[in-house]
Amino acid sequence: MPTLTDRRIGLLFLIFVLALGAAFVRAGWLGAVRAPALKRAAATQQVQTVTMPAPRGTITDRRGNVLAISEVASDISATPYIVRDKLRAAQQLAPLLGQTEDETLRKLNTDGGFVYLGRRVPAQQANKIRRLDIDGIAFTPSSLRRYPRGWLASQLLGSSSEEPGGGTGLEYGKDDVLRGQDGVRRIVNDALGEPISIKDQTPIVAGRDVELTLDAGLQEKVESVLEGVGKLYRPRGATAIVMNPQTSEVLALANWPRVDANDPGGAPAYAQQNRAVGFTFEPGSTFKAFTVAGALEDGTATPDKTYYLPVELHVADRILHDSHARGEETATVSKILAESSNIGAVRIALDMGATRFSQWVDIFGFGRRTGVELPGEEIGIVPTYDDYSGSSIANLPIGQGQAVTPLQMMQAYSAVANGGVLRTPRMIESVGGVRVPLKRGRRIISEQTSSEVREMLRGVLAAGGTASEAAIPGYDLAGKTGTANKVDPETGEYSRERYIASFMGFAPVSDPRLLISVVVDEPQGSIYGGDVAAPAFQKIAAWALPYFGVQPN
Repeated sequence: MPTLTDRRIGLLFLIFVLALGAAFVRAGWLGAVRAPALKRAAATQQVQTVTMPAPRGTITDRRGNVLAISEVASDISATPYIVRDKLRAAQQLAPLLGQTEDETLRKLNTDGGFVYLGRRVPAQQANKIRRLDIDGIAFTPSSLRRYPRGWLASQLLGSSSEEPGGGTGLEYGKDDVLRGQDGVRRIVNDALGEPISIKDQTPIVAGRDVELTLDAGLQEKVESVLEGVGKLYRPRGATAIVMNPQTSEVLALANWPRVDANDPGGAPAYAQQNRAVGFTFEPGSTFKAFTVAGALEDGTATPDKTYYLPVELHVADRILHDSHARGEETATVSKILAESSNIGAVRIALDMGATRFSQWVDIFGFGRRTGVELPGEEIGIVPTYDDYSGSSIANLPIGQGQAVTPLQMMQAYSAVANGGVLRTPRMIESVGGVRVPLKRGRRIISEQTSSEVREMLRGVLAAGGTASEAAIPGYDLAGKTGTANKVDPETGEYSRERYIASFMGFAPVSDPRLLISVVVDEPQGSIYGGDVAAPAFQKIAAWALPYFGVQPN
């Protein structure tokens, strides 16, 4: 008879055998059935594949001043169920993330295994968070785009995007060279989560740097001048461009109202528009220079040719007047341009003929994009000859009935100023240290015609001209004022309250080195280009000419 002790030993042995059998069955199930899934889980915990963002190329001005740069940053996330003391974690994290404690705590209490606490957190703050050593907090490499000059050229620079094809302004337009190629890194961790192997599977290719033709010092001055125009005349908006007409390099391109490039969302949508390429307007009298240039080139007019100017001129169903009161007179082409006679400009165009005038509008580049390296460029609205009515020749030659962009006007005026060559405006000096070659352009008028028109435009700033008060002692200046009604969108008729005031000018007259445009949209108090835009031109030119080493006469 087995004793009590023997029975107990047998029972224990049976339990042991059953447990061992269950272990074998469990091991077999895990090894045969669950092995693939467990292998993947282990690899997930021990092996990480991390995308390493490529540093975006830096944008600088022509003197190397940094306008846009990428800084090291981190995307900070949490696995909520691993964070033990969520309230204390929120108290520690919130100040470093720039959030309220409630906001951070709400994220930590999110259902699920992943939540972003902050994106593109600067390295300094990210390192402070790392030192807190909070379980469940993870860091993913990222980058942060900064604009060290803040408000400077913000509409031109725009903003970048994490996704290819996103962003605005130059950041969008040159994204293909600025972006670079992200790398892929494989990290193997030990059981404690410490890395034991780090290998770059795909190397990082940094974005290329872009050097602009822009000059930050001049840009700051131009924006300051526009700020003064904004305060004095309270317009809807304004833009100013400075260009070297010999090379078509854009030296400054400013818009008002200004926008903080580091906080573009803090400004209204209309303020973020780059008006230099995205705003279209009727140019008014500034367009008369091209009417005259075409007539001179064709030989239908000369600077000294005289025209009889009645008090009013009937063309088809339109009755034309000059903006200033006068009696009947006879005036030369030079005087007509200097005093901005509407009737005189139309008489010149009538001699040229509507067909040829339409061709000259096309030759000067209107009705198509300039090709500048900026996105969002409008083509303007220019009627073709087939669309002309009987009165078109009475309004188009004086800058009415067609819409242009400020940069189109700069391109066309450059041809007048530089000896007759139309060239695409140049915004990019170099990419990745390689200089962008200067485009040759094409000759559209002769050097003689260019010289004659320049001399005529000198009269605009002389005594009796429409911008005589914009003269600068010691410098020969030339230019043209413009005052144009805007079309009322409700009535379709020209408004008597909304105007565009503009000025186009260059210096020195004999060998222009600077071309400057100022366009002011709906100024209040005064509406005339000679009162509103010409003084802004004078302030910019008076500062820029000596800055670029242009000596007085």
